[in-house]
Amino acid sequence: MENFIYSIPTTIYFGKGQIEHVSQAVRPYGKKALIVYGGGSVKKNGIFDRVTEILEHEGIAWEELGGVEPNPRIETVRKGAELCKAGNIEVVLPIGGGSTIDCAKIIAAGALYDGDAWDLVLDGKKIQAALPIVAVLTLAATGSEMDTAAVISDMASNNKLGTKSEHIRPKAAIMDPSYTETVNAWHTAAGTADIMSHILESYFSNAEGYMQDRMAEGLLKTCIQFGIRAVEHPDDYEARANLMWAGSWAINDFLKLGKLVPWSVHPMEHELSAYYDITHGAGLAILTPHWMRHVLNTRTVEKFRTYGVNVWDVPADLPSMEAAELAIKRTADYFKALGLPSRLSEVGIDEKYLEIMAEKSASRMKGTYVELTKDEILQIFKEAM
Repeated sequence: MENFIYSIPTTIYFGKGQIEHVSQAVRPYGKKALIVYGGGSVKKNGIFDRVTEILEHEGIAWEELGGVEPNPRIETVRKGAELCKAGNIEVVLPIGGGSTIDCAKIIAAGALYDGDAWDLVLDGKKIQAALPIVAVLTLAATGSEMDTAAVISDMASNNKLGTKSEHIRPKAAIMDPSYTETVNAWHTAAGTADIMSHILESYFSNAEGYMQDRMAEGLLKTCIQFGIRAVEHPDDYEARANLMWAGSWAINDFLKLGKLVPWSVHPMEHELSAYYDITHGAGLAILTPHWMRHVLNTRTVEKFRTYGVNVWDVPADLPSMEAAELAIKRTADYFKALGLPSRLSEVGIDEKYLEIMAEKSASRMKGTYVELTKDEILQIFKEAM
Protein backbone atom coordinates (compact mmCIF):
# COMPACT_ATOMS: atom_id res chain seq x y z
CA MET A 1 0.00 0.00 0.00
CA GLU A 2 1.31 3.45 -0.90
CA ASN A 3 1.86 6.26 1.62
CA PHE A 4 -0.82 8.91 1.97
CA ILE A 5 -2.10 11.77 4.14
CA TYR A 6 -5.85 11.75 4.76
CA SER A 7 -7.84 14.71 6.01
CA ILE A 8 -11.45 15.56 5.28
CA PRO A 9 -12.29 18.87 6.95
CA THR A 10 -15.86 18.90 5.59
CA THR A 11 -18.42 19.10 8.39
CA ILE A 12 -21.43 16.93 7.54
CA TYR A 13 -24.94 17.68 8.78
CA PHE A 14 -26.77 14.49 7.82
CA GLY A 15 -30.48 13.69 8.21
CA LYS A 16 -33.95 15.16 8.25
CA GLY A 17 -34.22 18.79 9.23
CA GLN A 18 -30.49 19.49 9.14
CA ILE A 19 -31.14 22.57 7.00
CA GLU A 20 -31.73 24.35 10.31
CA HIS A 21 -27.94 24.32 10.72
CA VAL A 22 -27.29 26.29 7.53
CA SER A 23 -26.56 29.55 9.32
CA GLN A 24 -24.30 27.71 11.78
CA ALA A 25 -22.39 26.31 8.80
CA VAL A 26 -22.14 29.65 6.97
CA ARG A 27 -21.56 32.09 9.83
CA PRO A 28 -17.90 31.23 10.59
CA TYR A 29 -16.92 32.20 7.05
CA GLY A 30 -18.77 35.44 6.42
CA LYS A 31 -21.96 37.47 6.40
CA LYS A 32 -22.73 37.54 2.69
CA ALA A 33 -23.38 34.48 0.55
CA LEU A 34 -23.94 33.71 -3.12
CA ILE A 35 -26.65 31.08 -3.44
CA VAL A 36 -26.10 28.96 -6.56
CA TYR A 37 -28.78 26.65 -7.96
CA GLY A 38 -29.91 24.94 -11.14
CA GLY A 39 -33.21 24.89 -12.97
CA GLY A 40 -35.39 26.25 -10.20
CA SER A 41 -36.75 23.14 -8.47
CA VAL A 42 -35.27 24.37 -5.18
CA LYS A 43 -37.65 27.29 -5.38
CA LYS A 44 -40.65 25.12 -6.17
CA ASN A 45 -40.03 22.67 -3.33
CA GLY A 46 -39.41 25.35 -0.71
CA ILE A 47 -35.73 24.64 0.05
CA PHE A 48 -34.58 28.00 -1.32
CA ASP A 49 -37.13 29.90 0.73
CA ARG A 50 -36.22 28.07 3.92
CA VAL A 51 -32.49 28.69 3.40
CA THR A 52 -32.96 32.41 2.74
CA GLU A 53 -35.36 32.73 5.68
CA ILE A 54 -32.75 31.26 8.03
CA LEU A 55 -29.95 33.39 6.59
CA GLU A 56 -31.97 36.58 6.89
CA HIS A 57 -32.95 35.75 10.47
CA GLU A 58 -29.25 35.43 11.32
CA GLY A 59 -28.31 38.67 9.54
CA ILE A 60 -26.54 36.96 6.65
CA ALA A 61 -27.06 38.77 3.34
CA TRP A 62 -27.29 36.88 0.07
CA GLU A 63 -27.37 37.16 -3.70
CA GLU A 64 -28.40 34.42 -6.12
CA LEU A 65 -27.24 32.78 -9.33
CA GLY A 66 -29.67 30.35 -10.93
CA GLY A 67 -29.67 28.37 -14.14
CA VAL A 68 -26.65 26.12 -13.61
CA GLU A 69 -26.70 23.54 -16.40
CA PRO A 70 -26.69 19.72 -15.89
CA ASN A 71 -23.19 19.77 -17.41
CA PRO A 72 -22.17 23.15 -15.92
CA ARG A 73 -20.82 25.66 -18.42
CA ILE A 74 -17.78 27.83 -18.04
CA GLU A 75 -19.93 30.85 -18.98
CA THR A 76 -22.03 30.31 -15.83
CA VAL A 77 -18.86 29.98 -13.76
CA ARG A 78 -17.56 33.28 -15.13
CA LYS A 79 -20.84 35.01 -14.35
CA GLY A 80 -20.77 33.70 -10.79
CA ALA A 81 -17.17 34.71 -10.21
CA GLU A 82 -17.95 38.24 -11.36
CA LEU A 83 -20.96 38.40 -9.04
CA CYS A 84 -18.71 37.42 -6.15
CA LYS A 85 -16.13 40.06 -6.98
CA ALA A 86 -18.67 42.81 -7.54
CA GLY A 87 -20.83 41.94 -4.55
CA ASN A 88 -18.10 41.28 -1.98
CA ILE A 89 -19.35 37.73 -1.51
CA GLU A 90 -17.70 35.86 1.37
CA VAL A 91 -19.29 32.38 1.11
CA VAL A 92 -20.59 30.36 -1.85
CA LEU A 93 -23.72 28.35 -1.03
CA PRO A 94 -24.79 25.87 -3.73
CA ILE A 95 -28.18 24.18 -3.36
CA GLY A 96 -28.51 21.21 -5.68
CA GLY A 97 -26.69 18.18 -7.03
CA GLY A 98 -23.18 17.67 -8.29
CA SER A 99 -23.47 20.01 -11.26
CA THR A 100 -24.48 22.92 -9.08
CA ILE A 101 -21.80 22.17 -6.48
CA ASP A 102 -19.11 21.74 -9.16
CA CYS A 103 -20.06 25.07 -10.69
CA ALA A 104 -19.98 26.71 -7.26
CA LYS A 105 -16.51 25.32 -6.58
CA ILE A 106 -14.96 27.00 -9.60
CA ILE A 107 -16.97 30.15 -8.96
CA ALA A 108 -15.44 30.20 -5.47
CA ALA A 109 -11.95 29.78 -6.91
CA GLY A 110 -12.56 32.19 -9.79
CA ALA A 111 -13.68 34.87 -7.34
CA LEU A 112 -10.12 35.02 -5.99
CA TYR A 113 -8.34 34.62 -9.33
CA ASP A 114 -7.31 37.48 -11.59
CA GLY A 115 -7.41 35.55 -14.86
CA ASP A 116 -10.07 33.58 -16.74
CA ALA A 117 -11.78 30.84 -14.71
CA TRP A 118 -11.15 28.33 -17.52
CA ASP A 119 -7.46 28.50 -16.58
CA LEU A 120 -8.41 26.84 -13.29
CA VAL A 121 -10.16 24.01 -15.10
CA LEU A 122 -7.19 23.42 -17.36
CA ASP A 123 -4.76 23.42 -14.44
CA GLY A 124 -5.93 22.83 -10.87
CA LYS A 125 -2.53 23.93 -9.55
CA LYS A 126 -3.55 27.49 -10.41
CA ILE A 127 -6.23 27.32 -7.72
CA GLN A 128 -4.31 28.93 -4.89
CA ALA A 129 -7.34 30.01 -2.89
CA ALA A 130 -11.14 29.89 -2.97
CA LEU A 131 -14.06 31.36 -1.10
CA PRO A 132 -15.49 28.95 1.49
CA ILE A 133 -18.18 26.62 0.14
CA VAL A 134 -21.17 25.33 2.11
CA ALA A 135 -23.20 22.84 0.08
CA VAL A 136 -26.84 21.85 0.45
CA LEU A 137 -27.21 18.53 -1.36
CA THR A 138 -30.43 17.58 -3.18
CA LEU A 139 -29.26 14.68 -5.39
CA ALA A 140 -27.18 11.59 -4.58
CA ALA A 141 -24.71 11.08 -7.40
CA THR A 142 -21.38 12.84 -7.81
CA GLY A 143 -20.14 13.09 -4.21
CA SER A 144 -19.03 16.65 -4.95
CA GLU A 145 -20.26 17.74 -1.51
CA MET A 146 -17.23 16.10 0.11
CA ASP A 147 -14.46 15.96 -2.50
CA THR A 148 -11.83 18.18 -4.11
CA ALA A 149 -12.95 17.88 -7.73
CA ALA A 150 -15.13 19.80 -10.18
CA VAL A 151 -16.06 19.06 -13.77
CA ILE A 152 -16.84 21.99 -16.08
CA SER A 153 -17.77 22.11 -19.77
CA ASP A 154 -16.79 24.49 -22.54
CA MET A 155 -19.27 23.56 -25.24
CA ALA A 156 -17.71 25.99 -27.71
CA SER A 157 -14.61 23.79 -27.85
CA ASN A 158 -16.39 20.51 -26.93
CA ASN A 159 -14.33 20.09 -23.79
CA LYS A 160 -15.60 18.65 -20.52
CA LEU A 161 -12.72 18.59 -18.04
CA GLY A 162 -12.17 17.83 -14.40
CA THR A 163 -9.95 19.84 -12.09
CA LYS A 164 -8.90 19.25 -8.50
CA SER A 165 -7.73 21.28 -5.55
CA GLU A 166 -7.99 20.95 -1.80
CA HIS A 167 -9.04 24.61 -1.77
CA ILE A 168 -12.43 23.74 -3.32
CA ARG A 169 -13.42 20.97 -0.93
CA PRO A 170 -16.60 22.23 0.79
CA LYS A 171 -16.21 23.43 4.37
CA ALA A 172 -19.59 21.95 5.23
CA ALA A 173 -22.39 19.98 3.60
CA ILE A 174 -26.00 19.67 4.62
CA MET A 175 -27.30 16.28 3.52
CA ASP A 176 -31.00 15.67 4.09
CA PRO A 177 -32.04 12.49 2.23
CA SER A 178 -35.68 13.60 2.27
CA TYR A 179 -34.70 16.37 -0.17
CA THR A 180 -34.00 13.67 -2.77
CA GLU A 181 -37.43 12.03 -2.51
CA THR A 182 -38.77 14.30 -5.27
CA VAL A 183 -35.94 13.35 -7.66
CA ASN A 184 -37.46 11.48 -10.60
CA ALA A 185 -36.69 7.86 -11.49
CA TRP A 186 -34.35 8.80 -14.36
CA HIS A 187 -32.05 10.99 -12.29
CA THR A 188 -32.21 8.62 -9.33
CA ALA A 189 -31.07 5.78 -11.60
CA ALA A 190 -28.39 7.88 -13.29
CA GLY A 191 -27.14 9.03 -9.90
CA THR A 192 -26.88 5.43 -8.71
CA ALA A 193 -24.88 4.51 -11.82
CA ASP A 194 -22.59 7.49 -11.22
CA ILE A 195 -21.92 6.42 -7.61
CA MET A 196 -21.22 2.85 -8.72
CA SER A 197 -18.88 4.07 -11.44
CA HIS A 198 -16.88 6.13 -8.94
CA ILE A 199 -16.43 3.04 -6.81
CA LEU A 200 -15.51 0.83 -9.76
CA GLU A 201 -12.93 3.31 -11.01
CA SER A 202 -11.02 2.89 -7.73
CA TYR A 203 -11.76 -0.82 -7.40
CA PHE A 204 -10.22 -1.85 -10.72
CA SER A 205 -6.67 -0.85 -9.95
CA ASN A 206 -3.24 -2.27 -10.67
CA ALA A 207 -2.21 -1.52 -7.08
CA GLU A 208 -2.96 -3.70 -4.07
CA GLY A 209 -5.52 -2.44 -1.58
CA TYR A 210 -7.24 -5.30 0.23
CA MET A 211 -9.05 -3.20 2.82
CA GLN A 212 -10.09 -0.56 0.28
CA ASP A 213 -11.49 -3.24 -2.04
CA ARG A 214 -13.59 -4.81 0.69
CA MET A 215 -15.03 -1.39 1.57
CA ALA A 216 -15.70 -0.76 -2.11
CA GLU A 217 -17.57 -4.04 -2.42
CA GLY A 218 -19.76 -3.08 0.54
CA LEU A 219 -20.58 0.27 -1.02
CA LEU A 220 -21.39 -1.38 -4.34
CA LYS A 221 -23.76 -3.82 -2.62
CA THR A 222 -25.38 -0.83 -0.90
CA CYS A 223 -26.01 0.83 -4.26
CA ILE A 224 -27.35 -2.40 -5.75
CA GLN A 225 -29.80 -2.91 -2.91
CA PHE A 226 -31.03 0.64 -2.52
CA GLY A 227 -30.83 1.99 -6.09
CA ILE A 228 -33.76 -0.14 -7.26
CA ARG A 229 -35.67 0.59 -4.06
CA ALA A 230 -35.30 4.33 -4.55
CA VAL A 231 -36.41 4.13 -8.20
CA GLU A 232 -39.47 2.01 -7.35
CA HIS A 233 -40.29 3.74 -4.05
CA PRO A 234 -39.13 7.37 -4.28
CA ASP A 235 -40.27 8.22 -0.74
CA ASP A 236 -38.26 5.38 0.84
CA TYR A 237 -36.13 7.38 3.27
CA GLU A 238 -33.74 4.51 4.10
CA ALA A 239 -33.04 3.92 0.42
CA ARG A 240 -32.41 7.62 -0.17
CA ALA A 241 -30.23 7.90 2.93
CA ASN A 242 -28.05 4.92 2.03
CA LEU A 243 -27.55 6.16 -1.53
CA MET A 244 -26.71 9.67 -0.38
CA TRP A 245 -24.08 8.54 2.13
CA ALA A 246 -22.64 5.95 -0.28
CA GLY A 247 -22.27 8.70 -2.88
CA SER A 248 -20.06 10.73 -0.54
CA TRP A 249 -17.82 7.81 0.41
CA ALA A 250 -17.49 6.65 -3.18
CA ILE A 251 -15.31 9.64 -4.07
CA ASN A 252 -14.04 11.39 -0.91
CA ASP A 253 -10.64 9.69 -1.41
CA PHE A 254 -11.23 6.93 1.16
CA LEU A 255 -11.34 4.12 -1.43
CA LYS A 256 -8.36 5.18 -3.49
CA LEU A 257 -5.73 6.36 -1.01
CA GLY A 258 -2.94 3.82 -0.81
CA LYS A 259 -3.77 2.50 -4.28
CA LEU A 260 -3.87 5.50 -6.60
CA VAL A 261 -5.00 4.85 -10.15
CA PRO A 262 -6.23 7.09 -12.98
CA TRP A 263 -9.86 6.50 -13.93
CA SER A 264 -10.75 4.60 -17.09
CA VAL A 265 -14.43 5.03 -18.01
CA HIS A 266 -14.94 8.64 -16.92
CA PRO A 267 -12.52 10.06 -19.53
CA MET A 268 -14.52 8.32 -22.25
CA GLU A 269 -17.88 9.47 -20.90
CA HIS A 270 -16.73 13.06 -20.52
CA GLU A 271 -16.26 13.17 -24.28
CA LEU A 272 -19.82 11.93 -24.84
CA SER A 273 -21.16 14.71 -22.59
CA ALA A 274 -18.89 17.33 -24.17
CA TYR A 275 -20.17 16.60 -27.68
CA TYR A 276 -23.74 15.48 -27.01
CA ASP A 277 -24.58 16.99 -23.58
CA ILE A 278 -26.04 13.72 -22.26
CA THR A 279 -26.76 12.77 -18.65
CA HIS A 280 -23.43 11.76 -17.13
CA GLY A 281 -24.69 8.72 -15.20
CA ALA A 282 -26.51 7.37 -18.24
CA GLY A 283 -23.33 7.58 -20.31
CA LEU A 284 -21.42 5.72 -17.60
CA ALA A 285 -24.08 3.01 -17.44
CA ILE A 286 -23.75 2.47 -21.19
CA LEU A 287 -19.96 2.42 -21.33
CA THR A 288 -19.07 0.50 -18.17
CA PRO A 289 -20.14 -3.01 -19.24
CA HIS A 290 -18.58 -2.52 -22.67
CA TRP A 291 -15.32 -1.38 -21.06
CA MET A 292 -15.41 -4.37 -18.74
CA ARG A 293 -15.81 -6.83 -21.61
CA HIS A 294 -12.96 -5.18 -23.52
CA VAL A 295 -10.44 -5.26 -20.66
CA LEU A 296 -11.31 -8.78 -19.46
CA ASN A 297 -8.32 -11.00 -20.21
CA THR A 298 -6.10 -13.57 -18.55
CA ARG A 299 -4.39 -10.86 -16.48
CA THR A 300 -7.56 -9.20 -15.23
CA VAL A 301 -9.85 -12.22 -14.96
CA GLU A 302 -9.21 -12.93 -11.27
CA LYS A 303 -10.14 -9.37 -10.25
CA PHE A 304 -13.39 -9.63 -12.23
CA ARG A 305 -14.05 -13.04 -10.66
CA THR A 306 -13.57 -11.56 -7.17
CA TYR A 307 -15.88 -8.70 -8.13
CA GLY A 308 -18.52 -11.18 -9.24
CA VAL A 309 -18.28 -13.39 -6.16
CA ASN A 310 -18.15 -10.60 -3.57
CA VAL A 311 -20.53 -8.09 -5.15
CA TRP A 312 -22.95 -10.07 -7.32
CA ASP A 313 -22.95 -13.37 -5.38
CA VAL A 314 -21.66 -15.29 -8.40
CA PRO A 315 -20.99 -18.93 -7.37
CA ALA A 316 -17.38 -19.20 -6.21
CA ASP A 317 -16.94 -22.64 -7.76
CA LEU A 318 -17.45 -21.40 -11.33
CA PRO A 319 -14.39 -21.30 -13.60
CA SER A 320 -12.75 -17.87 -13.35
CA MET A 321 -13.59 -16.66 -16.84
CA GLU A 322 -17.20 -17.84 -16.57
CA ALA A 323 -17.57 -16.08 -13.20
CA ALA A 324 -16.05 -12.89 -14.60
CA GLU A 325 -18.35 -12.87 -17.62
CA LEU A 326 -21.38 -13.47 -15.39
CA ALA A 327 -20.33 -10.54 -13.18
CA ILE A 328 -20.20 -8.24 -16.20
CA LYS A 329 -23.60 -9.49 -17.38
CA ARG A 330 -25.14 -8.82 -13.98
CA THR A 331 -23.67 -5.31 -14.00
CA ALA A 332 -25.26 -4.60 -17.39
CA ASP A 333 -28.55 -6.20 -16.33
CA TYR A 334 -28.68 -4.07 -13.19
CA PHE A 335 -28.29 -0.84 -15.13
CA LYS A 336 -31.10 -1.98 -17.42
CA ALA A 337 -33.26 -2.79 -14.39
CA LEU A 338 -32.73 0.77 -13.19
CA GLY A 339 -34.25 1.91 -16.48
CA LEU A 340 -31.00 3.20 -17.97
CA PRO A 341 -29.99 2.83 -21.64
CA SER A 342 -27.47 0.25 -22.80
CA ARG A 343 -26.67 1.73 -26.23
CA LEU A 344 -25.26 5.10 -27.26
CA SER A 345 -27.87 5.37 -30.00
CA GLU A 346 -30.56 5.39 -27.30
CA VAL A 347 -29.30 8.78 -26.05
CA GLY A 348 -28.97 10.34 -29.49
CA ILE A 349 -25.29 9.65 -30.17
CA ASP A 350 -24.29 8.89 -33.74
CA GLU A 351 -20.92 8.01 -35.26
CA LYS A 352 -20.01 11.55 -36.34
CA TYR A 353 -17.59 12.31 -33.51
CA LEU A 354 -16.58 8.81 -32.42
CA GLU A 355 -13.06 9.06 -33.79
CA ILE A 356 -12.22 12.44 -32.29
CA MET A 357 -13.80 11.42 -28.96
CA ALA A 358 -11.68 8.27 -28.96
CA GLU A 359 -8.54 10.26 -29.70
CA LYS A 360 -9.19 12.74 -26.90
CA SER A 361 -10.05 9.94 -24.44
CA ALA A 362 -6.86 8.05 -25.27
CA SER A 363 -4.76 11.04 -24.23
CA ARG A 364 -6.02 10.54 -20.64
CA MET A 365 -5.48 6.77 -20.35
CA LYS A 366 -1.91 6.68 -19.07
CA GLY A 367 -1.61 4.46 -16.01
CA THR A 368 -5.20 3.21 -16.08
CA TYR A 369 -6.17 -0.36 -15.17
CA VAL A 370 -5.74 -1.36 -18.80
CA GLU A 371 -4.25 1.39 -20.94
CA LEU A 372 -6.35 1.79 -24.07
CA THR A 373 -5.31 3.14 -27.44
CA LYS A 374 -7.42 5.37 -29.63
CA ASP A 375 -8.37 2.37 -31.78
CA GLU A 376 -9.41 0.32 -28.76
CA ILE A 377 -11.58 3.13 -27.40
CA LEU A 378 -13.10 3.59 -30.84
CA GLN A 379 -13.91 -0.11 -30.85
CA ILE A 380 -15.64 0.22 -27.44
CA PHE A 381 -17.67 3.17 -28.72
CA LYS A 382 -18.73 1.25 -31.82
CA GLU A 383 -19.65 -1.83 -29.81
CA ALA A 384 -21.76 0.42 -27.59
CA MET A 385 -23.67 1.91 -30.54
